[in-house]
Amino acid sequence: MQFSEQWLRTFVDPQLDSAGLGHLLTMAGLEVEEAEPAAPAFRGVVVAKIVEAEKHPNADKLKLCKVDAGTGELLQIVCGAPNAAAGMKVPCAVVGAVLPDEFEIKKAKLRGVESFGMLCSARELGFSEDHSGLYALPEDAPVGTDIRAYLGLDDTLFTIKLTPNRADCLSLTGVAREVAAITGGEFRALAIEPVSPSIDTRRDIVLDAPQACPRYCGRILRGVDARAATPDWMVRRLVRSGVRSISALVDITNYVMLELGQPLHAFDNARLQGAIHVRLPRAGEQVLLLNEQTVTPAADTLLIADEARALALAGIMGGEDSGITLDTTEVFLESAFFAPDAIAGRARGYGFGSDASHRFERGVDPELARSALERATRLVLELCGGEAGPVVEAVATEALPA
Repeated sequence: MQFSEQWLRTFVDPQLDSAGLGHLLTMAGLEVEEAEPAAPAFRGVVVAKIVEAEKHPNADKLKLCKVDAGTGELLQIVCGAPNAAAGMKVPCAVVGAVLPDEFEIKKAKLRGVESFGMLCSARELGFSEDHSGLYALPEDAPVGTDIRAYLGLDDTLFTIKLTPNRADCLSLTGVAREVAAITGGEFRALAIEPVSPSIDTRRDIVLDAPQACPRYCGRILRGVDARAATPDWMVRRLVRSGVRSISALVDITNYVMLELGQPLHAFDNARLQGAIHVRLPRAGEQVLLLNEQTVTPAADTLLIADEARALALAGIMGGEDSGITLDTTEVFLESAFFAPDAIAGRARGYGFGSDASHRFERGVDPELARSALERATRLVLELCGGEAGPVVEAVATEALPA
């Protein structure tokens, strides 16, 4: 499992440096395989605003920019990035800055025009391989602020190797509890308040295989904006955990999984028919998965289905036919407990794995599903808008772990 030290320290902040924290984790049985900086060393790069971006008089592919870098006067900088535009906020390496690999920024003359600095892509600063254009910063980024501080680049990315019995540490809160217990430091638990429903739209849930799935929570969210942008702070935490940002709704489910350890799944509610069933497959049934693989589930593979068809491999991967898109406006959000024996080995049998199956087959807290659903609901409403229906929870108490 990979995670950001800065994110971990929002839950527990022991009086240890990065090396000391890594040693502590390893001695506790959470073996640190890697501890890498979020970005290589560089200095002299600040938040800047492009005030003007005109065509270079002597080069078709270059632009002549006037840039406010917080120095009190506009800097003239020649830039070749295709996305450079007036009003954009970007990282700016001023004269005297030193970029990765000891590349020093000096006053230069490009095609006969003087340039006093360099506007940067993410790759030029070493924290991403993206070099398609300048790294765009949020509109509210304060001009003149050191970019390392603004983007939290003085961070360490830990990768820990967990034994199968430490599924409790497959989340930031799990690792934080461990660190707090060892050091005696304060564990700052996430305050999760239930979201009161503002609509009475709901979908029934039927547990047809209660031994395999003794708890399933679901909730409809209506009027969401699936095209809403994922905020930079969430993207950074996801990327530093080795998870690619996809869209706000998907990112939220991944974020809560990393934060709390509870996998979730978002269905497009408009593509569902009738009640949700957690059941075993019928003869000849097939599912087209999100990875574009069509599978014929084995008899012991648990499915999520509606009244019309199978939708997903439970606890493993969602289906393409019920997945959310950028046009989705109604979401059915799933948070469930699947018994480890019902998930273990199933994904590998189909030739792939997933973050969800990795957690469920090792054991997720059976009491976590509802609070994780509430946390995800709050984030969806904050980032994508919309209205929330009531939580519908189906529970087979006798089948829950003691």
